[in-house]
Amino acid sequence: MTTGPITVEIPHKLGREDAKQRLDKGVSKLTSFIPGSTVTEHHWDGDTLLFTVQAMGQKVGAKLDVFDDRVRAVLDLPPMLAMLAGKTKELFLEKGTKLLR
Repeated sequence: MTTGPITVEIPHKLGREDAKQRLDKGVSKLTSFIPGSTVTEHHWDGDTLLFTVQAMGQKVGAKLDVFDDRVRAVLDLPPMLAMLAGKTKELFLEKGTKLLR
């Protein structure tokens, strides 16, 4: 079972600025990997989107580093949600890929 952060690489062909715009508008779509989740805060720090998801009484911290050809997502799952790491990674990749098409 994974207890640390999980990393997902999401390729795209949008360029950095277009990718940032899509992520900014669709951050709530990315969090649907956890049923009943909500984004409680998000902000940009340069080319990095930092956000927190609240679900099932737990907080998930996330960082999306945007590059010209990919987005690197790092999700810090709390121990209670660590058992969902594999499925979370798969769903985040799927939703991120759709958002960045």
